Amino acid sequence: MKEIREKAKAKMEKSVNVMLSDFSAIRAGRANPAVLDKVRVDYYGAPTPVNQMAAISVSEARVLVIQPWDKSTLSQIEKAIQASDIGINPQNDGTVLRLTFPQLTEEDRKKIVKDVKKAGEDTKVAIRSIRRDAMEKYKAMKKNNEITEDDLKDCEEQIQKLTDKFVKQIDVHVSEKEAEVLSI
Repeated sequence: MKEIREKAKAKMEKSVNVMLSDFSAIRAGRANPAVLDKVRVDYYGAPTPVNQMAAISVSEARVLVIQPWDKSTLSQIEKAIQASDIGINPQNDGTVLRLTFPQLTEEDRKKIVKDVKKAGEDTKVAIRSIRRDAMEKYKAMKKNNEITEDDLKDCEEQIQKLTDKFVKQIDVHVSEKEAEVLSI
């Protein structure tokens, strides 16, 4: 019984972590190296993340500086960024690339907030799905007379408390990200 609960908890934690990782890649108007996490550069035939090929730093609030360790990869990194869905054109000065993040319009902010809320809802759906799976396992155990009716009620109660805890966490993270997007 405890094993089912622990597995459900681990899956719920993973769902929340995936959501947080998605949130970190959301462009909120200020320079954030995480926006480059999904950009891959063809480096000697292997798709390589930009952060493994260059030093990425924030020089100003809205400017990211990408300094490749191997200067010959500068143009490849530039092409990969242009081909990605970041929507920012890098400025190449021959030694570094600069990504200047534009100020977000009110419309952009509202769209980002909408996307953040959708990601939160999707994560809640995943959490509830994990709860349902755990409940079904407990009911199967009851049907096979492995646990009593009281044990089933206790287990369902514990899984529900766990679900409520993670749903509250998601709400907190969504409202924090929403505040961050709207405050810029």
